[in-house]
Amino acid sequence: MKIQINTDKNVEGNERQESYFSGELEKSLSRFDDKITRIEVYFADENGDKSGTKDKKCVIEARPTKMQPLVVTDYADSTEKAFHGALDKMKKILSTSFEKQKEH
Repeated sequence: MKIQINTDKNVEGNERQESYFSGELEKSLSRFDDKITRIEVYFADENGDKSGTKDKKCVIEARPTKMQPLVVTDYADSTEKAFHGALDKMKKILSTSFEKQKEH
């Protein structure tokens, strides 16, 4: 499973954050490792330099083998909170999708 992390111009990305987010993805989604080819994470700050609540956005896109890509989005006060919200959503949608695939 390849992991790619992207940020917009308003979110500062660094190696430590990338390592942390990649590690969390690998740990949380390890049971799907053989079913997913790639995970892409996008971080954005909707308000730019202005402050605001729930203005940090995290989009996670998973590319399962032989399936359409699955995408989830979460908004929060920080990139970390948005990431964990999106990660929780992704775990649920992957579980549901693979369960449905078993039934067919």
